[in-house]
Amino acid sequence: MQVKRIVANIASARVDKAKHFYAEVLGLDILMDQGWIATYGVQEKMSLQVSIMSQGGSDTPVPDLSIEVDDLDEALERVRKAGYPIEYGPAVEPWGVRRFYTRDPFGKLVNILVHR
Repeated sequence: MQVKRIVANIASARVDKAKHFYAEVLGLDILMDQGWIATYGVQEKMSLQVSIMSQGGSDTPVPDLSIEVDDLDEALERVRKAGYPIEYGPAVEPWGVRRFYTRDPFGKLVNILVHR
């Protein structure tokens, strides 16, 4: 058996609120929209990972999602311009990433990062 995909699920009665943050701010494609479920992502194949954490690193809370981007400064500008709060960072971490935390429309803590 081989795992083919891992999907993060966020419960919300307001599925439509995801479009602004995940599609417009972060630039993800809408892969599926059935009204009760909207899936955002990219068509590109990516590595599968599940992280089990006791903390978020640097004594931060454990984020609900981690999203790697290719340009952290642009992501930070988009998030700030859209009015989402920056709860941590941007910070350069000793394990080789630069990152910041924000909250999505559902209150989920999102770790946005780039590998250095």
